[in-house]
Amino acid sequence: MKLFILGLLLTLNAFGTSSQKAEFPTGPEQKLTPGSLCDRPDAYRYPERIPYCNRDVDSSLKNDVFKEYREDGYRLNPKDRQNYKIDHLIPLCAGGSNNEDNLWPQHVSIYNQTDPLEGLGCEKLKDGLIKQAELIKLILSAKKDLSLVPETLRKLNSL
Repeated sequence: MKLFILGLLLTLNAFGTSSQKAEFPTGPEQKLTPGSLCDRPDAYRYPERIPYCNRDVDSSLKNDVFKEYREDGYRLNPKDRQNYKIDHLIPLCAGGSNNEDNLWPQHVSIYNQTDPLEGLGCEKLKDGLIKQAELIKLILSAKKDLSLVPETLRKLNSL
């Protein structure tokens, strides 16, 4: 199952890059943030017994993530830090890790769209109405293409 999910991550997470970068990423960069699953769980959750890692991202790791995205060409202004959070590409509640390869700087305009997916999706996971692999696929697809967020919310609400 773990190999299936990792293969799914590689397939779905093919985010494009361009030579001309915007002020901030609208989705994670594949080469910087391919996503990873919790490999040192603090607990197991839900009917599927999904490995769960407690939130543990220190300031220096957050700064490293911002630095990597700046070095990749994004114009992330350090003075504008209040408009960003470090997002777990695969949410912790869905079995994501705190590893750097699962973190990216997410602008408020992006997380206002995608955060509702994570909470709702993990509630469905907790209730056994969706499997981890399917939820991760939905979340990655929506984070890759924000136009899919409303459709994904409708799908999750219908479960």
